[in-house]
Amino acid sequence: MQIHAQTDIAYSPAELFLSDIDQDWFRLIAQIGARPPLSISSAEPYQALIHAIAHQQLHGRAAEAILGRFKAMYNTDFPTAEDILNTDPLRLRECGFSATKITTIMGIAEKTIEGIVPPKALAHTLSNEELISRLTTLRGIGRWTVEIFMMHNLARPDILPVDDFGVREGWKILKALEAQPKPKELAQIGQAWSPYRSTAAWYLWRAVDRFKAQNKK
Repeated sequence: MQIHAQTDIAYSPAELFLSDIDQDWFRLIAQIGARPPLSISSAEPYQALIHAIAHQQLHGRAAEAILGRFKAMYNTDFPTAEDILNTDPLRLRECGFSATKITTIMGIAEKTIEGIVPPKALAHTLSNEELISRLTTLRGIGRWTVEIFMMHNLARPDILPVDDFGVREGWKILKALEAQPKPKELAQIGQAWSPYRSTAAWYLWRAVDRFKAQNKK
């Protein structure tokens, strides 16, 4: 379909690959435009996981406000795992974390010291399944959280979080389906998007955003 021949936008190999799958992908990518370049986060894995936990089931602004109070409490860019373990849980509660999230955060800090949560350099050497296997042993950390971590913090190019509501909703919108696919069904469908499933997920999220914006008018 040669999307690059119809625009001055410099599309990546991932976008060109997906746009050649079928007309629906071609149209979506042309409408959304190029994805911002992938970048590897400077955050350590334990920091990224704590950020993810803070954002669970909260609006982004509320989560960032809690994280702001959390970091300010230590007067640093981000506390060490040791600092966190030495903190009275009541002080974390005052930041706005729920009791469940405090337990999870303490567990992340403990497992970081024990070496279960790897340092960044080691994380980059571990396969997707090795990271999932290690990190899902932590209380409150499921496969979805690890997949989002690998996508956004390690810039892994071939991750498809099929348990993500937005990804499944995006496929429903893209294909004008009556219902979302089940996770196993989407995993099967998504094999055709490899080795660029992270980019596919990003465009499916954008499909949801675009649909919502259009229906507000």
